[in-house]
Amino acid sequence: MKITKVLLAEDDSNLGMLLKNYLTAKNFDTNLLVNGVQALEEFPRKQYELCILDIMMPEMDGLTLAKEIRKINPAVPIIFLTAKSQKEDILEGFRTGADDYITKPFSMEELLYRIQAILKRTSGSAVPKKEAMYMIGNYTFDPLKQMLIISGEPVKLTTKETELLELLCRHRNEILERNFALKSIWIDDNYFNARSMDVYITRLRKYLKKDSAVKILNVHGRGYKLLC
Repeated sequence: MKITKVLLAEDDSNLGMLLKNYLTAKNFDTNLLVNGVQALEEFPRKQYELCILDIMMPEMDGLTLAKEIRKINPAVPIIFLTAKSQKEDILEGFRTGADDYITKPFSMEELLYRIQAILKRTSGSAVPKKEAMYMIGNYTFDPLKQMLIISGEPVKLTTKETELLELLCRHRNEILERNFALKSIWIDDNYFNARSMDVYITRLRKYLKKDSAVKILNVHGRGYKLLC
């Protein structure tokens, strides 16, 4: 059985040890750090395959930590732990590149389910690849390498960006239904996941703006359409 390396950043020592022991028992190689600075120092030392970050931590909060981790590895999956339920905090987490969030208090079984769902998606088994490469106007999109290239300049995409852009490519010049995309990538079509997808659509538009012939249109009440 493959053992996944997990970076866990949680300043609550009781919860941190509980999570570490539970994940270790479930065959995750889990390293617990008690603040964001320590976690950032530790991240480059191993090939971590998943990060679980508390948002409210001393010295460096989880949102800032996620941004710094993304500079080192744009594709590593990130789950936020938060005691807050405000929409702004959760959406800010998605803007920093989070793959999922879980609000305290939560059950260990729910966390495990979310981890397994993310690892299934990022392993490439959730969405089968139909093409090795896609041409999007003047761009070349390589979903296997998670790379978007124009004029020899590469942009490294996150896993979510890759999955969403590939769905758009498969439905190019036709409507990609919003609920279908949410359930394919986020598993659940709830409000926060829908807002998260809006954030990723905005990012993809930014990446694709160098070719004016390429557009991602909003189709009111339906979803999105990639024109190229």
